[in-house]
Amino acid sequence: MQGTKNLTRGPINKQLFKLALPIMATSFIQMAYSLTDMAWVGRLGSEAVAVIGSIGILTWMSGSISLFNKVGAEVSVAQSIGAQSQTNARAFASHNVTLALIISVCWGALLFIFAHPIIGIYGLESHITNDAVIYLRIISTALPFIFLSAAFTGIYNAAGRSQVPFYISATGLILNILLDPLFIFTFKLGTDGAAYATWISQAVVFFIFIYQLRVRDALFGRFPFLTKLKKQYSIRIFKLGFPVAMLNTLFSFVNMFLCRTASAQGGHIGLMTFTTGGQIEAITWNTSQGFSTALSAFIAQNYAAGNNQRVIRSFHTTLWMTLIFGTFCTLLFVFFGNEVFSIFVPEKAAYEAGGIFLRIDGYSQLFMMLEITMQGVFYGIGRTIPPAVISISCNYLRIPIALFFISLGMGVEGIWWAVCVTTIAKGIILFLWFVAIRKKVLKPNKNMEEFVFSTVNKQTE
Repeated sequence: MQGTKNLTRGPINKQLFKLALPIMATSFIQMAYSLTDMAWVGRLGSEAVAVIGSIGILTWMSGSISLFNKVGAEVSVAQSIGAQSQTNARAFASHNVTLALIISVCWGALLFIFAHPIIGIYGLESHITNDAVIYLRIISTALPFIFLSAAFTGIYNAAGRSQVPFYISATGLILNILLDPLFIFTFKLGTDGAAYATWISQAVVFFIFIYQLRVRDALFGRFPFLTKLKKQYSIRIFKLGFPVAMLNTLFSFVNMFLCRTASAQGGHIGLMTFTTGGQIEAITWNTSQGFSTALSAFIAQNYAAGNNQRVIRSFHTTLWMTLIFGTFCTLLFVFFGNEVFSIFVPEKAAYEAGGIFLRIDGYSQLFMMLEITMQGVFYGIGRTIPPAVISISCNYLRIPIALFFISLGMGVEGIWWAVCVTTIAKGIILFLWFVAIRKKVLKPNKNMEEFVFSTVNKQTE
C-alpha cells in the first residue's frame, strides 16, 4: 500500500501510542482554536465570552457534521488497507473528499443565510446577538476548509500516518495564536477579530494539506480529490459516517436547548458557564478521542485482516491508558475547578460558577472516557450504529432530567447534574453492549478482498 503503514503486525502498545499521540495532539489543537479565542476574548468581558460561547455550539455542530467524512474515511480506508485493496482505498479516499466539499458548501450557506434566527434561539441581549451573527457568518465561509481538512485527516489516520495532520494542524494553531491578539486588540476588531483569525488559520491548514498530498506524498498513488460518486462507495461511507455525524449533531441540538435553559436560569453567566465549561472539559474528551480514533484505525486494519487477538489486546491496552488519564482529570476538576476555570475567565462571579460546573462534571469523567473508547471499538469493526443509538437516547434524556431537577429547586446546577448522570449511563451501557456481542462479531473474515463491502448489510444487525 503506497504511503501507508501496516498496523496488522508489530508491537501493539508501541503502534497504538505512535498512532494515538499525534491524533490526541491534533484534537487538542482543534480544541485550542476555541480556547485561544476564549482566552483572548475573555479579556473583553463576560458578554464577549457569551458571543463566542453561543457560536461554540454551532461550530461544534459543524465539526460534528464533518465527522461524516472523517470517520467515513478512517474506517473505510483503513479496512481497505487491512484487506489489501489499494483500489478501494483510493476510491474511498476520493469519495470522502468529494462528499465533504458538497456537504460543507450546503451547511455553510445555511448558517450564513439563517444566522440571525439561529442565534436568536438563545434569547440574549440584542447587542450580543448582533455580534454573534457577524461572527457566525464569518466562520460559515470557512467551513469548506474545515470539512476538507477533516476528510484529509481521516485518510491519513487510516493510513497509519497520524503525525502528518498533527504537524499541519499545529501550524494553523500557531498562526491563530499570533493573529488573535493582533486582530482583536491591535486592529480593535473585538470578537470579529477572533473570527477572522480562525478563518485565515483554517485556510492555511487546508492549503498545506493540498501541498502535502500533491507534492510531498504519493498516498495511494496520489488519489484524485474529486470524483464522480458511485453508489457502492457512497452507501458504504453513508453507513459508516451518518450515525456518527447524526450522534454528534443531535448532541449539539441538545446542548443548544440546555444553553437556552442555562441562560434562562442564570443569565449570560449561566450560558457562559456551560459553554466555557464544555470547552475546558474537552481536555478529557480530546484525550480519550485521540486514543479512540487510533484504536478505531488499528482495529479496522486488524479486523479486516482477521487478527482478532490483536483487536482484543488493543482494546484492553487503550482502556488502561484512558483510565489513568481519566482519574487525573477527575481529581483536577473536583478539587481545583475554580482555579482551572479562572484561567479562561478571570471574573470572580464567572469562575466561581464555573468551578461548581467542573466539580459536578468531574464525577463523570472516567465514564465519558469509557464511552469514547468503546466508540473506537465499534467504529473499527464497522458498527457505528450502536454508539449512536445509546448516545442519542441518553443525550436527549438530559432535557427531561434537567427540567425535573430544576423543578426541584436545583436551578442551573440541575442542568450540570443531568449531564453528569447521563454521561455515566452512556459509558456503562456501551461497554456492556460490546461485552454481549463480542463473541458474535469477532469471527475470522474469509474473503478479505470483498470485506469492505460485506459489512454494509451488517450495519443494521
